[in-house]
Parts: sequence; C-alpha cells; structure tokens
Amino acid sequence: MLTRKQQELLLFIHERMKESGVPPSFDEMKDALDLASKSGIHRLITALEERGFIRRLPNRARALEVIKLPEAYAASAQPRRGFSPSVIEGSLGKPPAPAPAAKAPPVADNSSVSVPVMGRIAAGVPISAIQNNTHDISVPLDMIGSGEHYALEVKGDSMIEAGIFDGDTVIIRNATSANPGDIIVALVDDEEATLKRFRRKGASIALEAANPAYETRIFGPDRVKIQGKLVGLIRRYH
Repeated sequence: MLTRKQQELLLFIHERMKESGVPPSFDEMKDALDLASKSGIHRLITALEERGFIRRLPNRARALEVIKLPEAYAASAQPRRGFSPSVIEGSLGKPPAPAPAAKAPPVADNSSVSVPVMGRIAAGVPISAIQNNTHDISVPLDMIGSGEHYALEVKGDSMIEAGIFDGDTVIIRNATSANPGDIIVALVDDEEATLKRFRRKGASIALEAANPAYETRIFGPDRVKIQGKLVGLIRRYH
C-alpha cells in the first residue's frame, strides 16, 4: 500500500511515460505534486523503488521504469503487459479507532482474545504507512492488559537483538506517549511507520534499532508520532 503522495507520483510518472515515452524530470515531478523541494521527490522515488513499483535504470539520466501500478488502479485499467497486482508491503498509518467503552473485545475462547492485524510494520528502513485490517488473530489474554490493541507483521531485521525477527507478529497497545527504552510504533512525517526503541536526545527523538547494522535515526519532536507500544510477540515455526 502506498501513501497518497507516493501513489500520485507513481501515476504521474506512468501517465507521462504513456504520453511521451520519457519519464518526467524531477522539477516536473516537484511541480506536479506541489512540493517545496526536489528532496521530497528523491525520498518518494526511493520509497517506490524499495516497494517494487519502479526501477531506476543505471547509467541513464532520468531513466525510470514503472514495474507495477497500485492494485485499485490496475484493476480499473485495461490489462497491460508487465504489470502485476501490487502486494501490500505497508504497515500502520494510524492505530484503529478506539472501540466504545462499553464494547468488550471479541473473545476467541476462554483464554484468548481476537486482535486485528493491521498490515506490516518495518523493522528496518521505514515502509509505507497504511491502515488496513487484513485479518484477526487470537492472542492469549495474559499477553495483553487494558486498552485497545492491534497486531502487526514484522518485516525486516533491525530489531533482532531485541528478539524480534522478520515474519514475527507483534502485539501493540494503542498509546501516544512512551518512556525511554520502550519499543514503539513510530509514524515519521505522517507517512512512514517503523518499529524502533524510543529514546530522547535533548529535545529530539531518537529511533534506535536493535541491530548494529542500522544507525539510530534522530528527528525533531514534531516529526514523530507515537502510535503504540510493544506488549507481546507471536512467532510461528514452520
């Protein structure tokens, strides 16, 4: 799943290439998306490439290839050779809206509760922020306490030293604040979601990986929103 800006840029590139056979320039992309600078376009291009929607061709200026289109767009268009349905590689954009106070979570049996799985969360480079209840899972009652909870499937290896591996399912309690050292779902710039350990660096927020291969990322406090805190983990063995 793509963010609104990512989808706008992908479709702009696609339509321009259909018309002229040549990708638009970064200045044209910036103007089309009404962005203040080309740095935002670079970030969107990188995100689309990481998600497999476009490919940059080496040793050629302005060389972009659209590999696939968003699922909803592709379904409404005529079939085109080389395109395949998009795969959701996103994660949480916003936590699910709190249920009414009087409504208890659905109980799967006497010892578990049903929790919605809201897509995938990046434990590595941030991936698209989405909100999409893909399915529900049963979670042991003793794993969760009070409050609203949701689950996310982990993609990436940046939290392996915290015991969180690619393919795990993490259980998250809705929260908008955290203590230093908590593992949180962080929404960066209202677009990118990631699972990291929360730290403070003066007035800034540090998102710390649990893998020495990844650097700690520092953001101004206005760029990061806490979407929840890790309370449990489920791992399946095949």
